[in-house]
Amino acid sequence: MMTFFLMFLEQQPKVEFGLYEIAKSLTIPGWIVVFVLLLMSVYVIAIGIERWMTYNTAKQQSRIFAQKVAQALKNNNIEEAISISDKHKNSHLAMVVSSGLKEFQAHQGYEITSDELEASKRALQRAIAVKQAELKRGLSGLATVGSTAPFVGLFGTVVGIIAAFVALAKTENAGIAVVGGAIAEALVATAFGIGVAVPAVWLFNYYTNKVANFSVEMENSASELIDYFIKQRAKQLKSKS
Repeated sequence: MMTFFLMFLEQQPKVEFGLYEIAKSLTIPGWIVVFVLLLMSVYVIAIGIERWMTYNTAKQQSRIFAQKVAQALKNNNIEEAISISDKHKNSHLAMVVSSGLKEFQAHQGYEITSDELEASKRALQRAIAVKQAELKRGLSGLATVGSTAPFVGLFGTVVGIIAAFVALAKTENAGIAVVGGAIAEALVATAFGIGVAVPAVWLFNYYTNKVANFSVEMENSASELIDYFIKQRAKQLKSKS
């Protein structure tokens, strides 16, 4: 039996499966699948680089901003703190602190009531929500690519297998030379789909964790700022008593 199988293989023509040969064997649906997966891979690379630069800049600017604004608030110089915030527009902390300070500054010179404190809290929460949305920009696209790219590749696989069966049906003495190209197309589409999906999922998880860390930092900054406002109110009440 083994001898017969070896003789059968020797009678089959030798077929090379390089990139050029596979590209030549692609059908129109196969090219469509490859083109869609290429677009997905370009999107993943572009979002990955853009988000990395955005997060890196936000982290660096926030580190500098935190030191400067802390000193300004220590000196009770709210105008300087707002000016510092406006100069660090790429910092996720600066946007939040600026919103709270501007709301608080609008009531300076008047008695600081609980309503003013609540207004400042709401301003901080709105700023946090807006900044979180900005930080998450593009991440849903990564999740979409990560979840759909394997299915796009699977579609290419189905197309390749159909082409292989069609070739088998049209040929009486079918060998590897007849169905090899279609099978190669199917396997390439599957591999390409997985190759696009895996980095997309990795980047999505990594950047989602980054956004979560930024959110914690913004919440902590907002809490510290509210504490500062409460202390200012306490000083105002103490001066009047």
